[in-house]
Amino acid sequence: MLTYTIRRLVLSVPTLLFIALVIFLLLELAPGDPMAQVPLTVPPEVKAQMREALGLGEPTHIRFGKWLWQFFVVEPMVLTDHLFGTEFAADKQRVISWQTRSPVMDIVVQRMPQTIWVVAMAYVVGVLIALPIGIYSAYRQYSVFDQVGTFVTMVGFSVPPFFSGVLVIVIFSVQLGWLPSIYDTTHRVVDWNTFVMQLKQMVMPVMVLALQTTAQISRFMRASMLDNLNQDYVRTARAKGLSEQIVVMVHVLRNSMIPVVTVIALGVPQIFGGAIITEQIFKVNGLGQLLITAIQANDLPMVQTVTFMLAVLIVLFNIIADLLYGLLDPRIRYD
Repeated sequence: MLTYTIRRLVLSVPTLLFIALVIFLLLELAPGDPMAQVPLTVPPEVKAQMREALGLGEPTHIRFGKWLWQFFVVEPMVLTDHLFGTEFAADKQRVISWQTRSPVMDIVVQRMPQTIWVVAMAYVVGVLIALPIGIYSAYRQYSVFDQVGTFVTMVGFSVPPFFSGVLVIVIFSVQLGWLPSIYDTTHRVVDWNTFVMQLKQMVMPVMVLALQTTAQISRFMRASMLDNLNQDYVRTARAKGLSEQIVVMVHVLRNSMIPVVTVIALGVPQIFGGAIITEQIFKVNGLGQLLITAIQANDLPMVQTVTFMLAVLIVLFNIIADLLYGLLDPRIRYD
């Protein structure tokens, strides 16, 4: 297992480099100019100096090489300096946002807690709800519970976040007045009342994101459980006198989780993508809103860095899914 993990991590390096190159070239071909928002009163020679300061006058391969060096070498040095008090990156040039003239990773670190609060909670809630629904729907196939679960699942698949987000705001914020419609990222939890307020403002964005997660994973869980409930080993376990709870929750569930693990692992980057729309609706000052504002301002270093971080998540959770296969299925060996 350790050898396989190391091999996969090593092979992921050229994959990520290729992804970084594709992202960089796509952004290069995208229309727009970061100097377009500069006032018309600024003289042309000043605009030329500003373009030079942003590195826009250099060839494409030089700028790509600089970004690789700054992202993979300089930024880890900055992290090391922060953790251990060293000065490895004291005079090094970091990835700078064209829009804010600040280091990109500093802004990402500031925005990340808000996104993690909402996204992580939504995914955990979605998975915890989806697995029992899928298990019970398969065990009680065609029951009232299964029919209702199928209907709710189809609604979750069909309704996009930009519609469900506005819908829950109209119902729970405008009509009922129970929950705040705007997520206050400056809110700090210091006592019980502030904790309750934090929960209230998280309910709607978490609800919107968890809806699609629950719909997707519960259907995969149901299909996988139905496939295993009719297998010979289930009939053998029942014939041996094992209780129905042990048969379903131990033997069937473990084998059914093997394909579902991939869906759960690969769904983590996917829900970050869904958070881009949800953060815009609820005004969450997180990575999704940061990416949208960077695209609107043609802030290529910011867009490239945030997009590449999402690509890293996809590659990382692919590896995690493959490793979990070996833990759930004893037939799989990575020797």
